[in-house]
Parts: sequence; C-alpha cells; structure tokens
Amino acid sequence: MKTLSDQPVLGVQNHLEQAAQRLRPVAPVKFFISSRTDTGVHALCNAAHFDIQRAAGKPPFPESVLVSALNYHLKTEPICILSAYRVSGNFHARFSALSRTYIYRLVTGCSHHSEIPVFERDLCWALSEDHLNVPAMQEAASLLLGTHDFSTFRSVSTDMPFKSPLKTLDRAEIRPSSGFMSHHYEYRGLQFWELEFKSRSFLYRQVRRMVGALVAVGRGRLAPYHIKELLEIRDPLAYPLSTMAPAAGLFLKSVEYAEADVETEDNAAK
Repeated sequence: MKTLSDQPVLGVQNHLEQAAQRLRPVAPVKFFISSRTDTGVHALCNAAHFDIQRAAGKPPFPESVLVSALNYHLKTEPICILSAYRVSGNFHARFSALSRTYIYRLVTGCSHHSEIPVFERDLCWALSEDHLNVPAMQEAASLLLGTHDFSTFRSVSTDMPFKSPLKTLDRAEIRPSSGFMSHHYEYRGLQFWELEFKSRSFLYRQVRRMVGALVAVGRGRLAPYHIKELLEIRDPLAYPLSTMAPAAGLFLKSVEYAEADVETEDNAAK
C-alpha cells in the first residue's frame, strides 16, 4: 500500500523539466541550475541552462517565446522565468558563475512565534531578543572576509571529501531592513535585519552556519574573536551545537556571469 511518504518530492528542477517537455522537444530536456538550496531556502533569482532541440524544419525558440511558454506551463507553481538568453556551447550555469550573493533575514522582538507577522512566516528567523549587539556582529563578520579555510562553517555531506574548503568571501554586511507592509505594525517594535554574503561559491550550509555564529555574537553568547578561532580550528564538529540558522530566512539574491557569456547571438539556443 502506497502512503504519502512514498511520493517523490519534486523540486524546482523537476518542475522546470516538466514544463520544458511540454514544448515537445525531440529529446528529453535536462536543466542545470547554478545553485542548489536546502528545503525551505528561497531564491529571489537563480540561473539555469538547458539544451532544447525542436523537430526538423522548426527554428529555435525566440527567447521571448521561450519565457512565455515556460511560464505558461509553470503557472501552478511558485516559479517564474524572468529572462532567457542564447549562450555558447561551453557555458555552464553552475561553473561559469562569477559570484553568488545570499541574503539572510532576521527579525528581533518576537517573544512568541505568534508575534511573527503573517506575511513574514517562513521568510525570516524570528528572535525573541529586542536588540542584538550589531557592532559586535559587524566586527565578527569582518573576520570572515577574504580567503579562508571554512571547514568549521560547512555541514558534513557526502560530497565533502571532494570539495575544497578554501573559499573567498567578498562581502559580509549587516544592515537594518524593513518587513513586508511593516508600516502597518510599527507599533509592535519589531526590527528587521539583512545579512548579505557574496562569494564565487559557498560550502554546504556555509551561509546558515555563518549567520548562526554571528547571531550568537549579537546575543552575547560568543565574542567576535571566537569567529576567528572557529576559522582556525578547521573542523565541522567544532561548530557550536544548535547554533546554525534555520533555512527559512535564507534567500539566493543573485548569480553573476561575464557579459560575454549571455550576449552570444549566433549559437544554438541553450
């Protein structure tokens, strides 16, 4: 007897491929996405490449038609194609990326989960504290900038032995923000914050671990110098237990490519 747990879980890639198959290509279509995210993580923008071959005698899809057609078949899903470009045959959405930028959203002043604004549920990490020591968090964030061995800031995964822990963090910023329609509940004293990180690539759960450690600094549970110590230890098991930030507050903001990669006009659609 098949139960609910036996049903396969479909991700963004599955929905994209199903939509592309409805365009009647002559061969199965496979999408290659620039960044993989955990369950519960969001994407304001992402990138993917795919090859689509039409039947003999039919010209390649114009970019605008491809966008409209895919969106038509994705209308039941929370996915929207923003644009499409023809690229060269050696382009790869994941490996050609110059950088990726993530934003993590926090809100302080929620002493109970019921105080989270309904429009913000599952879109931020709600903290019970009214205030965080933001200057200390910014000092700690500055210690993460540059090239380091981020072994302590990655979670154990099956592909861990095959990926170098050396990463270069180009941006680590903490700034006040606003919530969706927050002007309607200003009287509640909630404060939103954004933590932004930019690097060519990140390790598995690296951003969530960095955010968790910085919030621990803001709460006074860690000092800024502890961040430097965690970097120097280079051991995933040395990361403080129950510190990693939850997935709900994390957003992939953007993926950047060289202009030449998306301005090719004479190659086959990809």
